Amino acid sequence: MGVIKALDGNAAIAHGVMRSKVQLVAAYPITPQTPIVETIASLIDKKEYEATYITAESEHSALSAIIGAASTGVRTFTASASHGLALMHELTGTCSASRLPAVMAVVSRAIPGPMALWCDHSDIMTQRDQGWIQLFAKSPQEALDFTMIAYRVSEDERVLTPTMVDIDGFYCSHLTERVDVPSEEEAEKFIGDFKVVNAHLDTDMPYAMNNLTSPGIFTEIKRSQDLGMRAASGVLDERFEEFGNVFGRRYSRIICDDVEDAETVVVCMGSMSGTAKHVVKQLRASGKKVGVCRIVAFRPFPSRELSGVLRGVRNVAVIDRVSAMGSFGPLYEEVLAAMNYGRIGANAYSFVAGLGGRDIWEQTIEDVIAKAEELGARGETCQAPIWIDLKEEKVVYNA
Repeated sequence: MGVIKALDGNAAIAHGVMRSKVQLVAAYPITPQTPIVETIASLIDKKEYEATYITAESEHSALSAIIGAASTGVRTFTASASHGLALMHELTGTCSASRLPAVMAVVSRAIPGPMALWCDHSDIMTQRDQGWIQLFAKSPQEALDFTMIAYRVSEDERVLTPTMVDIDGFYCSHLTERVDVPSEEEAEKFIGDFKVVNAHLDTDMPYAMNNLTSPGIFTEIKRSQDLGMRAASGVLDERFEEFGNVFGRRYSRIICDDVEDAETVVVCMGSMSGTAKHVVKQLRASGKKVGVCRIVAFRPFPSRELSGVLRGVRNVAVIDRVSAMGSFGPLYEEVLAAMNYGRIGANAYSFVAGLGGRDIWEQTIEDVIAKAEELGARGETCQAPIWIDLKEEKVVYNA
């Protein structure tokens, strides 16, 4: 049986790595991710976990080590945030194009500028088209569980695509809750043995990876990646079901509450979804027909599933925890594409909130819902993102 421990999101990921029997960890410290790799190092030092640990000289070097190890058929892990993830950008594309099933924890922190230590999604959204599966956890328990699920998905021969498991910096990474940590024997029922199905070390069959590629084959390689990413949708469904059968905790690529008869639905990701769910329950008690839909898998995006949920809804309020300068937020754009896919005629409104660690609290969600309903009642379309938690008097227009 598993053991209930008081763990924050960072420590939960570390225990997920251990229970996934990861063989090599390479990392460079950066706030607010550092406790993940510190905890892993401590588990190894205390002989609770057997793995190779590389202290790299930069995030670029850490992911380079992961790519090298994964290319020989080793199960690997790294973690990063903000500036560190930006430094990895060149290599995130190399890792995915090489079809290496690595897993990375991203503890989201605003990417400069200006300089900030606190959370928004500007770091991981720079990676959304780099060919990685992206899962967004909202709690320490999900952080552990999604780490284990990530390996089973990435390593599937139908997928062979790396995964980022995202948690919100400080809101989830440093939040301590009760976490059910599987025992080694219990985890084995889900993880099983690591079976290499792609890259491996064989001196009798040498091969090269990430060569200079001509226009004659580049497009076909990218299409191959795209097919692997699209296949991940079905494999995620399979692994979520399998995980639920083993551990009793049920997940899916989208998780919704009170959407069946909702007139207004909030769509969001990450830790804010807990607040949104709480507000929706309160508003439901007062007679308002509202719901919330949390996107768990941002890549591959669950367009068909989301469009099914939104059928019959009047107003869709999408909250992005990132500013898209001169355009709309990435989550909003994906929701619009999903609505187009399903021929959904609802009003869709783009909201920006929670930048640089600003709290998204009950009033923020209430304001989002009220604004969406107000605009929808007037039949207004979304002309630009609505900065719902903006302190207008402090905005400087001639800086």
